Amino acid sequence: MSYTGPDFDVPQPERPGRLRRGLLTVSLAALVPGALLGWLVYEAVGEPGGGSDTAAPPSATGSPSASEAPEASKGAKASEKPVPPSSPGRNGKEAGRSPAASGPLKGKVVVIDPGHNQGNFRHTAEINRTVDIGTNRKECDTTGTSTNAGYTEARFTMDVAHRLRALLEAQGATVELTHDGDSPAWGPCVDERARIGNNAHADASVSIHADGAASGDRGFHVILPGAVHAGSADTRPIVSSSRDLGERIAGSFVRVTGEAPSNYIGGGTGLVTRKDLGGLNLSTVPKVFIECGNMRDSKDAASLTSGNWRQKAAEGISEGIVSFLRGS
Repeated sequence: MSYTGPDFDVPQPERPGRLRRGLLTVSLAALVPGALLGWLVYEAVGEPGGGSDTAAPPSATGSPSASEAPEASKGAKASEKPVPPSSPGRNGKEAGRSPAASGPLKGKVVVIDPGHNQGNFRHTAEINRTVDIGTNRKECDTTGTSTNAGYTEARFTMDVAHRLRALLEAQGATVELTHDGDSPAWGPCVDERARIGNNAHADASVSIHADGAASGDRGFHVILPGAVHAGSADTRPIVSSSRDLGERIAGSFVRVTGEAPSNYIGGGTGLVTRKDLGGLNLSTVPKVFIECGNMRDSKDAASLTSGNWRQKAAEGISEGIVSFLRGS
């Protein structure tokens, strides 16, 4: 699947009511009722302060280069046993699976993996411990990056994950998060994140991130698993389906958000294939990563810190997932 991105203009501020009008023009007609309902649900129960966030970061992360892996370029993270779906989590709370509802995605399971964890910076020893990713060993997890004003990647990914969950639940999907706010307090490790999707027998799994490249590097990209057959990793059965999922997400993301494909990686396609990410290498279900923009670029940061834009990001990802699951 191919798509054409818009001209890469400076994101414009959202005006009240613009999001609601934008929802009415979503190209997938089947998604409209669910998207509207999901937005209303999120407005009622979503994270407070959906606008611009500029809280000071818990720790400095630096500005990693574009060639560094998301798992290793944004700080460091930690490992442990996987949390089975609907079972108590590490802090005694239930894991992040939502109840199924009626709708066109009834019977479908989606696992959302919010990149990083806001508690990781308090657990540096745990998250720096290496885990097996099939091809080699890497840090359990990382702290993530942040905007120059201090809005952290972990806050961004959790906010988008909650919005995305509401949209997918409105379509009838069963949705599970690899972690949810304070549950667990750190991590999970990259290998555990993959196992959560595998144990859930997910029909689709998406890991949400934002990049920490140099200023001037702009745009989003979707990371696809390469064909890996080494150690405990064998992605060969999911390479084709993951590419289909990734292409659909990229196409809908560029259309809904107006964010252009990355100008620093992917050759303008918005798609990158990698073999060095444990979250992809160890997956046995269709899975992709999406880097929604570059937090270190001021223009991208203006979008990433906007609640209205984050809602559009969730809608774009949701549309891609829905299209993949329905095969349309």
